[in-house]
Amino acid sequence: MKKKQKRNQLSHKKEEKQEVLLEEYLGNDVLQQLKEKKQALKIAEDKKQEAENVRKKEEARQREKNKSFEELLGESSLSWKDFK
Repeated sequence: MKKKQKRNQLSHKKEEKQEVLLEEYLGNDVLQQLKEKKQALKIAEDKKQEAENVRKKEEARQREKNKSFEELLGESSLSWKDFK
């Protein structure tokens, strides 16, 4: 049991060392470019999501606008029996 724990600890230490080496290997300029690209992609994704939300709201508004009298009456909670 202890051997397995030691193996796991050693493998975790090796993974941590590999991560640090990767950052060092890439260099600061490449790492900075990657971070900027990630931020630009995030901004583009946010704009795309916002445009999709606006489109959905507009579609819902158009659907509501184009409903027939029968559909509006069916959705209404009013009952003619209450006013009789």
